[in-house]
Amino acid sequence: MSWLVVAGTVAVLVGGPVRADEQRMTADNVVREIRVEATTKYTREKGYPLPLAAHWNTGQLKNGFSPGYQMRMIEQGHFLLPWFQLPEPGTAGADYRYYENAIKKAAERKLPITFVGTQWEKILSEDHAYLYLPPEKNPNVVGRNGAILRKVSPFGPIDHWRSAGKRWTSQRIFKMLQAWYPNPPLVLFLSNNEHAKLRWHEVEQDSRYLAIYGPGKDDDFMRKVVGDGWIERYRSLQQGMVEGLTEQGWKERSVFVGYEAFTPIAFGRWADWTKYSLCIRGRIDPGPLAWDGASLPFYVHSWDSSTDYTVMSPQIEAMNWVPMLEEARRWNPSFRVELSVWDGNEPTKADDKRKFYAGLGQTFSPERYEGYVQFGMWLLRPGVVREFRGWTDTLARTEPYFRAVVDSVDRVHADPVLRRFWRSGRLVANRNHPHPYQANIPEGYKAADRWFLLDTNLDPKRPWGLKTELPVFSLALVLGENAEREWLVYAHSPRKGLENVEIHVPGYGFVKASVSPGGSFYLIREKRDGLLRVGGVAGGAAVSSRPR
Repeated sequence: MSWLVVAGTVAVLVGGPVRADEQRMTADNVVREIRVEATTKYTREKGYPLPLAAHWNTGQLKNGFSPGYQMRMIEQGHFLLPWFQLPEPGTAGADYRYYENAIKKAAERKLPITFVGTQWEKILSEDHAYLYLPPEKNPNVVGRNGAILRKVSPFGPIDHWRSAGKRWTSQRIFKMLQAWYPNPPLVLFLSNNEHAKLRWHEVEQDSRYLAIYGPGKDDDFMRKVVGDGWIERYRSLQQGMVEGLTEQGWKERSVFVGYEAFTPIAFGRWADWTKYSLCIRGRIDPGPLAWDGASLPFYVHSWDSSTDYTVMSPQIEAMNWVPMLEEARRWNPSFRVELSVWDGNEPTKADDKRKFYAGLGQTFSPERYEGYVQFGMWLLRPGVVREFRGWTDTLARTEPYFRAVVDSVDRVHADPVLRRFWRSGRLVANRNHPHPYQANIPEGYKAADRWFLLDTNLDPKRPWGLKTELPVFSLALVLGENAEREWLVYAHSPRKGLENVEIHVPGYGFVKASVSPGGSFYLIREKRDGLLRVGGVAGGAAVSSRPR
């Protein structure tokens, strides 16, 4: 670790570029840490488990993010949670070669494993055995005219959800997988959770809802009964998947995570955000009761005006999730959190986000991506950081961006300061300003801390609009109490590196620092006999600090 004396204080560089020789960990130690962190649950006493890297691309095509590639990365000292494609029922037959070597390697190393799949309930709307059932037995929406729609209903029979789940895991390939690896420490099933389903504001289109409740109910009532219906049905679907398994180790250690199984990230952005939410008084979302975890989308979308450098950005929007996750863990203490990350890159489409940036004279490099990803990580501290790319994407085209995700994860494991703050640091709220999203906020969240962006001397004049550009995104975590406090400050400047940026840390004062697109870390220590400024960077240098 290198030292730098500045402004009469001592600064230590923290969170710099990660190299395998700096980790000082053998492959056995890496595997052991992956196993421990994947199976550790968040508690206030133990804190957050350290993050692991993963992907939505399962490498079924040549040169993708295959199981073989993942095992090589782990052997090289990277902290990955292995993932495989979830085989679909009714297909001609699974390619056993895709699974066998990597599953046996995972068994040898006692690694946790993930099965990434499509939406499991789609069977109910696609398989004729369910779709063509009579209305009273059909799990799909039955319209007021008796027509069956190809989307599931929270008011249909529940038993079909259980049988559909069982079909996924009772396939022959799953019997082979369990024979190859009978006792994994964790089996995570991840659904993309995007099947068509009845929305709460459409319930009067469903004849069974009308038969049970009648027309004219208020919005809260409709959201509640729809949410309650999904809780019961998705838990039945998952129970069926457990029943389809044969090995007791798999039955006991299977967990089920849904993409976007949580409050939408657009919370408060405009008045009609509630149309896409199932929030009710006392329950912001049914997801934590319907699933064991959620994969939260930290996406710069190609199809909307979001960016990584404006108010309409994942960094700003995801701040809404902080108090919601506290509520989720009260409902479900074991609730797991993943962060799905994406930069909006779809090169074959006209609205590809990198083309958008290029049109503005900007470059969205892997370094810039890393700075953006790390902000989401340190804001939410997920157990898994999972990159999204298309299923046909290749390592040749996208691996440098995945490496940015891997480096962001490895950095936490490699640096003792970052490890300590990740586990136990308390996110510092900035109560000088409200969150800019204030439309139709539920009563229970009007006073909640939702703003964590630190003030800087480069901030634009308020009020801010969705397109307001923000030169610097920074946040802080604090440890200790009274005169023994320490702060970890993270900052990134998406568009270009910046010098002498003044960042205000609530409870301490100002730090003046260099900030890079790839992200910069700074540590501040407060002692009883004075203040000792300790800082670190990834791609910058500490300048100075002064208490308030």
